Amino acid sequence: MATIMPQGELLRRAVKWIDEQRELTGKPVGALIDAAAMQFNLSPKDATFLSGFFTEREEPRP
Repeated sequence: MATIMPQGELLRRAVKWIDEQRELTGKPVGALIDAAAMQFNLSPKDATFLSGFFTEREEPRP
């Protein structure tokens, strides 16, 4: 039986999964976000958030 989780928990798991997969596979973030959206049943809005989140994390800070 599937467990119902709050949407925020799914996003946290997706972020963790993407980080792990980047280290293991070296795949581009965009491809991993698409895969995470399917695996964690995220909305397009959530996928857009993840894209912005990872883009912001990778920008060099002054």
